Amino acid sequence: MRAGVKAASLAGAVAILIGGGALLLERPIRAADHLDPPERTNIGTMSDTAADIADIFTWHTDSTVTIVMTFAGPKEQGVGPTYDSNVLYQLHLSNDGDVSTDEATINMRFGRDPNGNWGIQFVGIPGSTGAIQGAVQTQLSQGTINAEAGLFDDPFFFDLQGFNDTKASGTLSIMNTRNFFAGKNDTAVVMEFPRSAIANGTHPITVWGETRRIGAGS
Repeated sequence: MRAGVKAASLAGAVAILIGGGALLLERPIRAADHLDPPERTNIGTMSDTAADIADIFTWHTDSTVTIVMTFAGPKEQGVGPTYDSNVLYQLHLSNDGDVSTDEATINMRFGRDPNGNWGIQFVGIPGSTGAIQGAVQTQLSQGTINAEAGLFDDPFFFDLQGFNDTKASGTLSIMNTRNFFAGKNDTAVVMEFPRSAIANGTHPITVWGETRRIGAGS
């Protein structure tokens, strides 16, 4: 089952997110964020935080593309990561100018070894020659490709109090000195691969992610 879909676009030579910069989108998108949809993710109901997408961040240099997908958050400090072997994490990449199609799909799954230690497998990273897998919270490499999964500081900035006050009063009350996500963590998958492995002339690269519960209870 799809828990959520988030999309973003890399257009031309400008990354969609550079140090809190602007998101470049070519058309409206369907999206889910932290704790959405509530009927599946709200604590105390049918909580499925493992499949709850938070954000997708992506940027590039002249030679590399970096993609980060966060999920299962935000968590307070001291709370561990969330791994679930029955959730398939996917990132879709389109480079043909048609954002309704994907020309590359990256599949990611967590699993345990015989000793109960968690690991991660990445399949389909552009430029890779096979699966990249290993322990969580460890940089995994194959040639010039790097990938990692684990617990990371939530990079998103948002004044939730100001947002709620704005809705209640009708007066813009968001302040850049309040950050609901400060000190909170998400579980995330991170990858960096050659830009040449996905570039297609002047076409923008569109990236979107989704989760699917594929094990028991799906």
